[in-house]
Amino acid sequence: MLRDPDRMKDQATPAPDRVSAVYLSEVLSDLDEGADFLSRLNETDLAAVRAAGTAVRCAKGEGVFFQGDRHSGIWLIEKGTVRTFYAGPSGREITLALWTVGHFVGGPEIFGGGTHMWSADAQEDVELLYLTGARIRQLIDTMPSFAICIINGLVAKGKCYSALVQMLGTRSVTERLAQLLIILADTHGRPEGNRLVIEKKITHEHLAAIVGSTRQWATMTLDKFQKKGLITVSRSRMTIENYEMLLGVVS
Repeated sequence: MLRDPDRMKDQATPAPDRVSAVYLSEVLSDLDEGADFLSRLNETDLAAVRAAGTAVRCAKGEGVFFQGDRHSGIWLIEKGTVRTFYAGPSGREITLALWTVGHFVGGPEIFGGGTHMWSADAQEDVELLYLTGARIRQLIDTMPSFAICIINGLVAKGKCYSALVQMLGTRSVTERLAQLLIILADTHGRPEGNRLVIEKKITHEHLAAIVGSTRQWATMTLDKFQKKGLITVSRSRMTIENYEMLLGVVS
């Protein structure tokens, strides 16, 4: 079945040329909040921000910054997707979010100082604009509108991680996986008859890291969903066969 029209009102609606960020959240409309945090800048101010930054390219799999490293600034995503993730003492990772064009990574210490509480890596070849803490402070001192942009960006990040904590604390891991599939369907799904084909290639390991489980558990649960007729999984794609039944797992 196709998506429930009432629920679609609350889903993320990124610009046509922008792909939505992905993280665990009850409210889909919040997913891309913060992607346009620089939108209040006029062309002159935006040019000044770009002139203050340094263009950075990272190949797929390359680290952008690392947990425990000293904060030095932020990276604005201009192309591609960047994952932020936390690694526990055992080495087990949990993915915090997949950030896309328009978002920034590297906070919350935007002026530098302290150490990164998590890491970030490129999920594909990415292009970033790096702003040092010193440059950010200069821009804020001379451009009040940029200060408001930064505040709005940090508010969006705070809401993201609050949503993640709420999901981890109040939802079972099965419900979190079902919600993640709903999010992927709404943000990356392509209608194909009465089904939704998730265009974004994402492995069982990636799914497990987002919902806080093991790859083996994710594979087993996806198999259960498939036997119930909720989804179809193949090597190249995942298809949501019954969106409303999948919603029922979360409700």
